[in-house]
Amino acid sequence: MVRLVLVLGDQLSPAMSALRAADRGRDVVVMAEVMGEGTSVPHHPQKIALILAAMRKFAVVLRADGWQVAYSRLDDPANSQTIQGELLRRAAEHGASEVLATMPGEWRLVRALEDLPLPVRLVEDDRFLCSQAEFAAWAKGRRQLRMEWFYREMRRRTGLLMEGDRPAGGQWNYDHDNRKPAEADLLRPRPRDFAPDPVVAEVLDLVEKRFSHFGRLRPFRWATDRPGALQALAEFVTGRLPRFGEEQDAMLEGEPFLSHSLLSPYLNLGLLTPMEVCRAVEDEWKAGRVPIAAAEGFIRQIIGWREYVRGIWGLQGPAYLQGNALGHDRPLPTVYWGGETRMSCMAAAIGQTRDLAYAHHIQRLMVTGNFALLAGVDPAAVHEWYLSVYIDAFEWVEAPNTLGMSQFADGGLLGSKPYVSSGAYIDRMSDHCRACHYRVKDKTGERACPFNPLYWHFLTRHRDRFRSNPRMAQMYRVWDGMEAGHRQKVLEDAESLLRRLDAGEAV
Repeated sequence: MVRLVLVLGDQLSPAMSALRAADRGRDVVVMAEVMGEGTSVPHHPQKIALILAAMRKFAVVLRADGWQVAYSRLDDPANSQTIQGELLRRAAEHGASEVLATMPGEWRLVRALEDLPLPVRLVEDDRFLCSQAEFAAWAKGRRQLRMEWFYREMRRRTGLLMEGDRPAGGQWNYDHDNRKPAEADLLRPRPRDFAPDPVVAEVLDLVEKRFSHFGRLRPFRWATDRPGALQALAEFVTGRLPRFGEEQDAMLEGEPFLSHSLLSPYLNLGLLTPMEVCRAVEDEWKAGRVPIAAAEGFIRQIIGWREYVRGIWGLQGPAYLQGNALGHDRPLPTVYWGGETRMSCMAAAIGQTRDLAYAHHIQRLMVTGNFALLAGVDPAAVHEWYLSVYIDAFEWVEAPNTLGMSQFADGGLLGSKPYVSSGAYIDRMSDHCRACHYRVKDKTGERACPFNPLYWHFLTRHRDRFRSNPRMAQMYRVWDGMEAGHRQKVLEDAESLLRRLDAGEAV
């Protein structure tokens, strides 16, 4: 009997578990471009274009490999515009009685498949290095879950940067050698732009016609197939990797990429695999072309953080998306959708998000995320925004990063303290403050950096929760040591800022 083999837009790997479990000579692969997925949240137009173009090219690869592919284009009049509808349509067309699918990376889609009036067999997505069962076994019985201990286990398991049973260089973590401010450098290698080919050009026209979401569609610079993704990997490891570590937390005006890899979209779509990326980085270190701090910092992001947040997503289940431990309920300020702001760092992070569908992790965590957390924005709204606007955002990776690490909505499961700071951190790690309307050194007054009063307002309103946290106790001692009149002025300024946000005024 014929089965349908569902391949989603972020499952573009020939060795997908559902494909391995299928019969090439009998089963039918179903791939569908549908409005239901393009509008589940208002996805950035470049994200939609990347997925659709990559899907079209992957369908060609599958057909060349002998698969029968039932492919639904977005503008096909017969398209039902939902994954469920297309599976039912193809089932009737081919007389299929069962659907075989790799576990989606979004709980909404898992529920949709479970509710399908056809038998559905879900198989694990084994493109990850740690299975859900292995992560659950690792987490069981632990009083606290901490990525560092998981990361060390993954180093041992993969052998990456290991010398026998010891970490290469004698250390597991080289953070102290990284996280330095960056300086403008005209000779810094830039990531290449991939000129749209005819397939991409056709998709761009289609997306331009069908979607009016936040974000600029053109120019479109992304690779859309595995050969292009491999080129992007090669150019990163030979060009930008040597400075990746020291610049990974830096921000510079007019430098959206610095030495970052820009490989996460290709990893998350399945065009690259985690181990081939990490091996390429390790090989550069072994050849003496990059410092160990750069190689270790990058590999930690892949086999440590990326695998860890995926484990948390699977372990916690759909309920994780409802977390709001701090009770925040403010609507997302208009600045996140391109509204006016006088804050240079916010303007830079959101401006490049609009133009590129990309911002690196510190811009997301310590600028847009920090501001939302300090302002008390509803974490569900923040989660939807991040899922919408970034080209590499898929729920399994985005939700733990946003709800857990960025917004502390999980109450400390992912991180032992909230990632909040005053303007001093941004001033230390960037050049944004130099030409800003606000003055980062001012603690109060109309020209004080908004991060400054909002930081203390956050600590004050959540004092009962955080005052006994050993990583935050010192800041409460600093606050308590301030003169009472100054503390009152700080809180008044913060309240004034929040009222302006609520009124839709520019901050």
